Amino acid sequence: MTQITQAADQEIFLTPNAAKRVAAIAEKQKKPAILRLAVDGGGCSGFQYRFDLAEKIESDDIAVEESGVTLVVDDISLDLVRGSAVDFVESLGGSAFQVTNPNAASGCGCGSSFSI
Repeated sequence: MTQITQAADQEIFLTPNAAKRVAAIAEKQKKPAILRLAVDGGGCSGFQYRFDLAEKIESDDIAVEESGVTLVVDDISLDLVRGSAVDFVESLGGSAFQVTNPNAASGCGCGSSFSI
């Protein structure tokens, strides 16, 4: 069983603003408030972030909780996003989940892909 990491031990973070948005989306879709962050090969810069609502926490997931919402990351993706914060931002250009990744050497203009 996956254990939810405590704040002092967290390897990845979910901001309260992102948690609020996930909770609203999950309620609307009648799904659990579990946001999965994964990293896939591709995108403009080599890797891209993928967000999905998850049905459950898998055995190889790292899970952190914020305001009743759980963020899960598989152990392979965690190597690429360790120390990151997932936020939800709204601007004139639109609204989206955003990852502030200290491991990324560069990113693309859209903010959805990065390189190491």
